[in-house]
Amino acid sequence: MQDAMTAAQAADLLKLSEQRVRTLLRSGAIEGKQIGKQWITTPAAVATFQLSGAAPAAHDHPRMPGPLPQLKALSFFSGAMGLDQGLEKAGIHVLLACEIDKICRRTITANRPDIGLLGDIWKYSPAEIRTAAGLSDTDEIDIIVGGPPCQAFSTAGARRGFEDARGNAFLRYIEIILALRPKFAVIENVRGLLSAPMVHTPHAERGPGWQPDPEERSGGALYHVLQMLRAGGYGVSFNLYNAANFGVPQSRERVILVCSRDGEKLPHLMPTHSQDGAFGLPKWKTLREAFEGLDPKAGDHEVFPEARLRFYRMLGPGQYWKHLPVELHRAALGNSLDSGGGKTGFLRRLDWDKPSCTLVTSPTMPATDICHPEEDRPLSVQEYKRIQQFPDDFILCGAISDQYKQIGNAVPVGLGEAVGRLILAHMAGKDVRPPAGFPFSRYKDTDEVSWERNTRIAMGLDQKQPKVKAKAVAKPSAKDNSQMALFVADAELQ
Repeated sequence: MQDAMTAAQAADLLKLSEQRVRTLLRSGAIEGKQIGKQWITTPAAVATFQLSGAAPAAHDHPRMPGPLPQLKALSFFSGAMGLDQGLEKAGIHVLLACEIDKICRRTITANRPDIGLLGDIWKYSPAEIRTAAGLSDTDEIDIIVGGPPCQAFSTAGARRGFEDARGNAFLRYIEIILALRPKFAVIENVRGLLSAPMVHTPHAERGPGWQPDPEERSGGALYHVLQMLRAGGYGVSFNLYNAANFGVPQSRERVILVCSRDGEKLPHLMPTHSQDGAFGLPKWKTLREAFEGLDPKAGDHEVFPEARLRFYRMLGPGQYWKHLPVELHRAALGNSLDSGGGKTGFLRRLDWDKPSCTLVTSPTMPATDICHPEEDRPLSVQEYKRIQQFPDDFILCGAISDQYKQIGNAVPVGLGEAVGRLILAHMAGKDVRPPAGFPFSRYKDTDEVSWERNTRIAMGLDQKQPKVKAKAVAKPSAKDNSQMALFVADAELQ
């Protein structure tokens, strides 16, 4: 039997008694067979049992005994392991995942039964984390990766930043990095991190003449994190990256910090694609490419209410509510029609020949619904997996709504792979840099140099430098094209 697992190993994984597991094997609840007096099953059969809902919650457990890989990586705030799967594709395998969500924990155990699993990041000391990963006190940790809770920094949220308990989990993650001192650390977060303050005063609490304190200035949270990491000896580079530039069939922007214990700043991630085929790279992958081989009539999906389907039936691939007859706009959007912004999330069908929009945790919410290009339904879970580049056979536990949420919250696999490739190149002494001037996202000044310069000015730490423009003091003669023009920089305040 391929990848055989004994009843004792299955019992340890499921946190059940060996006798109970034998009973489940005899009854057929867990697929397996008896060889002599011993029952044998497989990790896949155990995962299927977990997926059925009959399995108990996944409990914290250490990594199964076995030889350590050459590169030792730990994952925190692991979710459905999108970032971890990207590292795996690059050749880096995690020893331990840390995740508190019950459904995600079952998903992790179903797909990676051999790795260690921890829950609440506050409950474990650095020494206990090492033990759970199967590491000794002297084993070097090569890489730590994690996406701390991002809701506290979301531009759509209350923006309480580090006052929020989830913001404190972010700081706890930094503390763990500094305590375990891996060679490299990776931090993934939403775009809102770039502008999140250390402290945020809600608009309702601001009186007349209110002025922000220094801690409330835009970018204060990330600036504080950078100071902590640099004080610990880490060099830090970051940018806002659109996953479509890394072979992901989805336009999804995320901030990624890469930290190096040697104090060096690593280059930015190396893109594999570009929007229009510039820089000698292939164009962004499309939804059509992502869904190749999938049966559009098959798959697990939720349904739209009939009131919304009425309008979807009038829309073709790539269209949304503005493509409806004008006289139907009020009926389609109701009072939302009067709200600001472009409302591009309402009644949108995806375009076959473009990447998907950013996947959300539910494709059926009225303001962020995501419809198949031709079918009158939301995207299926299987299509969600293709867009995020999860393998078709990756097991997702929980109800359909749980599965959507896990995939929607995940880091696209291709983006994680780009991170892994960057770190491996640096470890090999290769200076691999992206093309000069490459547009990583639709925003400017999101790299660590530009961002920090602007943030220090906004926080009142530096003075704004005057702009300088070049003034031509001599021009080429139209009569003599061979004459060289003389241009001298003459500083002028604008």
